[in-house]
Amino acid sequence: MTDLLLRPAIPADVPGLTRLARASFVDAFAHLYSETDLAAFLSQAKSEEATAALIADPDGAMQVAERGGEPIAFCKIGYKCGWPGHARGVRAMELKQLYAAASATGSGVGSALMDWAMAAFRAAGADEVQLSVYSGNHGAQRFYQRCGFEKIADVTFKVGEQIDEEFLFSKLL
Repeated sequence: MTDLLLRPAIPADVPGLTRLARASFVDAFAHLYSETDLAAFLSQAKSEEATAALIADPDGAMQVAERGGEPIAFCKIGYKCGWPGHARGVRAMELKQLYAAASATGSGVGSALMDWAMAAFRAAGADEVQLSVYSGNHGAQRFYQRCGFEKIADVTFKVGEQIDEEFLFSKLL
């Protein structure tokens, strides 16, 4: 991983990160949705406007992992808790997205981004980190469990008109 560069996302990253987010989502989940639901979700949640908003969000931070000048993964964190009703800590925060290109999965880039995220959460005073993960995404669940997260609740996530069952994971710091 010596050629891996981690750096903060900037507005110039919007096109590349949008392509990466769309491709990662489609590779992992397209088979779950109707064409209409998938198109609606991608056009709203995985648009260049949505990516630009994530980068500009003052209530979070976004880190890019690149290799050879191309983004291969990114991580978005939020300094506010997405599920306050399930918070066990006083300063719960959220790992919002951790996406990697299919070719980068298993290369250690996820661990590098998780290390960055946990350091950023600690620096921001978090005492708990929450994230949601699709109930059928067993690989991601194993990764988060290896990072010290545990399932604390069942939640949902909407893609188009489809409601997915998700798991809320948490880690106390």
